[in-house]
Amino acid sequence: MSLKAGIIGMPNVGKSTLFNAITKKNILAANYPFATIDPNLGTVTVPDSRLEVLEKMYLPERLIPTQYEFIDIAGLVKGASSGEGLGNKFLSHIREVDAVIHVVRCFEDKDIIHVEGSIDPIRDIEIINLELAISDLEIVNNRLERITKKAETSKDKDALKEVELLNRCKAHLETNKPLRDIELTDDEKEILKNFNFITEKPMIYLANMTDTDITDKNNKYLKAVEEYAKKENCEVVPMCAKIESELVELSDDDKKMFLEDLGIETSGLDNLISKTYSILGLSTFFTVGTDEVRAWTFTQGMKAPECAGIIHTDFQKGFIRAEVMSYEDLVTYGSELKVKEAGKMRLEGKEYIMQDGDICYFRFNVTK
Repeated sequence: MSLKAGIIGMPNVGKSTLFNAITKKNILAANYPFATIDPNLGTVTVPDSRLEVLEKMYLPERLIPTQYEFIDIAGLVKGASSGEGLGNKFLSHIREVDAVIHVVRCFEDKDIIHVEGSIDPIRDIEIINLELAISDLEIVNNRLERITKKAETSKDKDALKEVELLNRCKAHLETNKPLRDIELTDDEKEILKNFNFITEKPMIYLANMTDTDITDKNNKYLKAVEEYAKKENCEVVPMCAKIESELVELSDDDKKMFLEDLGIETSGLDNLISKTYSILGLSTFFTVGTDEVRAWTFTQGMKAPECAGIIHTDFQKGFIRAEVMSYEDLVTYGSELKVKEAGKMRLEGKEYIMQDGDICYFRFNVTK
């Protein structure tokens, strides 16, 4: 599955520093607006300790974790929806992602300029969210202008249903609320799917803090962002992008010691990657063997044939059954053989809903 998360925010909030840490790429991180013009793309690995255990058990030639892409998108300013800054070019890049990471500046530094002249994370959030809502509203209005009269004249049920749904979206956006707050049926989600509305995408607020403030749960800027995000049912990840950029240069042991010295249990990056994975409703299944141990991403609720199709379309077309054991059972019993002897290896058919941590062998047959 090809998945993308977009990193957005105002200029000089730490987006490019964060992206450098995420991808270990040395892209331009400069102290002036629009240092990032074209979106930078990098692939990240989803941290999963289960892979390390499976690697020790199978000693495979290859170990392949599940991954997805992060895109660092140019800084957004007030008026972007009407062309200010990089305007619509910026907004078009956001439409291509599956989830949005909204980086918010929660630190003071007189040496790093702020385009608004002062530090106010809620003001910054509202500026960007307003621009996103205006951009979506423009798409809604343009579509309604094209189809309303035709739908009312023809009385076409599908067209009328779309008009009714878009009018609901319009009323919602006009109150500066994101479309992800609207309750939608599966049919309505399908109607809106092709519009790629930005405010319909899941969002995480990343509070970028200083190395001295990162452990302060009562930091005034962090508290303000958390209260704002709670109203939107969004996650907040506190992080010091500067620390994260230093951590990626360390060995695993040194990284652990560094975090312990700071009093931090999990790195901000690992936390961000896991939360992004979670808000997209994703889980992981595994295929194992001496040649390869591999993690595969699937959407929660997918059935066995669909997951087989993630590996290869022929697996789905000719699906017969799946031999499944859970990761927990494999660890408990110590080997596949003992899992089978304990009666914990299952044969699952086409209606089986895959679970996180399933270890699968797919049986299929495709006749030409």
